[in-house]
Amino acid sequence: MNILIATDSFKDALPAIEVCRAIEAGIRSAKPDANIRLCPLTDGGEGAYEVLASALDMKEVETSACDPLSRPITAAYGYSAERETAFIEMAKTAGLQLLLPEERNPLLTSSFGVGRQIADAIQREAQHIVLAIGGSATNDAGIGMAAALGWQFLDKNGIVLQPVGGSLGQIEAIVPPFRRPKVSVEVICDVTNPLFGQSGAAQVYARQKGADDTVIGQLDAGLQHFARVAGMAGDGPDPDAPGAGAAGGMGFGAMYFLNAGLRRGVDVVLDMLDMETKLIWADLVVTGEGKIDFQTAHGKLIQGLCSRSAQFETPVIAFCGRLDATEKEIRDIGLYAAYSINDLAEEQNLAEMLKNTGANLERSARRIFQTFALPDEK
Repeated sequence: MNILIATDSFKDALPAIEVCRAIEAGIRSAKPDANIRLCPLTDGGEGAYEVLASALDMKEVETSACDPLSRPITAAYGYSAERETAFIEMAKTAGLQLLLPEERNPLLTSSFGVGRQIADAIQREAQHIVLAIGGSATNDAGIGMAAALGWQFLDKNGIVLQPVGGSLGQIEAIVPPFRRPKVSVEVICDVTNPLFGQSGAAQVYARQKGADDTVIGQLDAGLQHFARVAGMAGDGPDPDAPGAGAAGGMGFGAMYFLNAGLRRGVDVVLDMLDMETKLIWADLVVTGEGKIDFQTAHGKLIQGLCSRSAQFETPVIAFCGRLDATEKEIRDIGLYAAYSINDLAEEQNLAEMLKNTGANLERSARRIFQTFALPDEK
């Protein structure tokens, strides 16, 4: 049997590659003759760089950048000279995790560091950039990123504004750089929020970035104002487009400043990893993530993998820390079967379950594969 192990990370417990290895160990102890290949996956959020850079043999490029408060840092991105492709993870320079709780203020934070990395990739003659947005500390609609690429933002007096979230409402003119780079940009974006309004970037996400009600109102008004200014020439992107409000409006900014296309993270990742070739080889796919429930059927990584697998009639089973899906919901996701690795969950607290994730994955895989067989093998 050819078995492809293709899993996401189990958040707060194990990275994707360790999840794959634990499942592999369990399967090998039960089916020593199985042919097994590992393919760590990501939905394009935090940690995507580590997964894709390794799988695609990208060179790690360290750049002088800055964090969301413009403090100097060194940050890495992945680059393949052969593919002329860079993979940049926004969270590496504009991520919420880079700030202490008391430092978080989306009026003051900027995506400038993201632009520094993009500029570096362009200087290395990248023809294609994949930008993973998410986990950001910013609500600046990407003006920080744009400023690092030569854009300027002027107030009513013609004074150049700082490219931070608090400046959005003061922008009266947008000045593009003299020469705009010719590079295709693809944005990994798994949220569908519009730029502003009740479901927009500020209203939904700014509180976790340190904003109170007053600041949220200011940011939302700033995003509306910026969208109006950007659309004055008639070529601004639609602020209601799904994903425009992702990462504090970076989705909108990437479309406007970089002419980027927004795509679901799972689709980009599976394309980059040439998943079709792997699925042709496989008789069975084993996947997994921390929790499987009814939401898994709505665009998450497992659903995307199942959709691809169905094209080749390759069955998919999943292991998870918590299984809250009915048999019908499991089928709706596209899974052949799903198994919780925490059979004794009622006797363990969360910390114990997280600590034992690797051992429980291996044990569960061994137990299931001691008797598991596909229908045509029975």
